[in-house]
Amino acid sequence: MKKFTLLDGLVAPLDRANVDTDAIIPKQFLKSIKRSGFGPNAFDEWRYLDHGEPGMDNSKRPLNPEFVLNQARYQGAQILLARENFGCGSSREHAPWALEDFGFCVIIAPSYADIFFNNCFKNGVLPIKLDADKVDALFKAVVAAPGYKLQIDLERQRITSPDGTVYAFDVDGHRKHCLLNGLDDIGLTLEHVSDIKSYEAKHLAAQPWL
Repeated sequence: MKKFTLLDGLVAPLDRANVDTDAIIPKQFLKSIKRSGFGPNAFDEWRYLDHGEPGMDNSKRPLNPEFVLNQARYQGAQILLARENFGCGSSREHAPWALEDFGFCVIIAPSYADIFFNNCFKNGVLPIKLDADKVDALFKAVVAAPGYKLQIDLERQRITSPDGTVYAFDVDGHRKHCLLNGLDDIGLTLEHVSDIKSYEAKHLAAQPWL
């Protein structure tokens, strides 16, 4: 998992509440567990005008010109601005996989579904909770200014806008440590590899028949 410290990223506004995980990555794409390659099918039913299936050449599919993430001004966005209850629905871990593979490192919303919120941290995506009025102000600013960027400082737990406005955000200390150091669950386990080897050696010596 990549380390997350400081990001200056373009913001894309997804002005919809209750975006569920089936909208983020539709169920037909859940056959793979490789954790990569899901970006082209993120928001598939909204991005394309046809029905998507695994194995299709997405470069030849007709794009929906009305969908915000297809607009030229938001290409390359790394920060997704969303409304309340983002990531609701089923608990599929493919949802943060798809968002990360699409290019998003940060999501800003007033609230999230709990399982999705936890899965984001486990997969290197920072989900930030801000009050609804602050999120609304950011939506207005993003729409009004093409190329709108925010600076996300995880160490200091603050968001800085182009006009200098600073928004503080909360993040659990353990989750912050994991993101700053690029540690997923496997990485956390490997931090204790010497202790694990020592235990296994003692266990083998005491019970060699096992």
